[in-house]
Amino acid sequence: MDRKYYDAIEENPVVAAVKDMDGLKTCCRLEDIKVVFILFGDICSIGEIVERVKETGRMAMVHVDLITGLSPKEVAVDFIRSNTQADGIITTKPSLIRRGKELSLCTVLRYFLIDSMALESIRQQQHMVKPDFIEVLPGLMPKVIQKVCRSSRTPVIAGGLITDKESVMGALDAGAIAVSTTNREVWQM
Repeated sequence: MDRKYYDAIEENPVVAAVKDMDGLKTCCRLEDIKVVFILFGDICSIGEIVERVKETGRMAMVHVDLITGLSPKEVAVDFIRSNTQADGIITTKPSLIRRGKELSLCTVLRYFLIDSMALESIRQQQHMVKPDFIEVLPGLMPKVIQKVCRSSRTPVIAGGLITDKESVMGALDAGAIAVSTTNREVWQM
């Protein structure tokens, strides 16, 4: 992993996850936000959305699964690389992580922890595709986050349902390197 990605996240462990233009404008005005997870857009607008993030000196990570018009195939990652200034991608698909790594993008493999099988899946897949970061959702389960952190050499980001300082501190105390949240109040902590 390129150290600059890790350093950016370590500098401020709150990652702004934006789901609309209003959220994008807000997070780009906040001095402390260093990394932005882009959770919206389409193939016509994603280049401009990323450009707005980059103009403010932040790292732009595009959740390729959520961009309207992109397929769940490796060519979607090629599109992001060729048509935007994105620093990296977020996805639930290991094949897209592999392609992102081949294209020298920072990669975040997102997992929804719904049961013990999902937890086991993290253990197996992280070694095969080697993402730069793992994002686990929901981020309100300190004991589970702690298990993931102990079994993984990959830095963990806790996301989903993070709404207050207690949630942030619980995830960080459990070993997560950062939290991602759409909650604007948390961005300003």
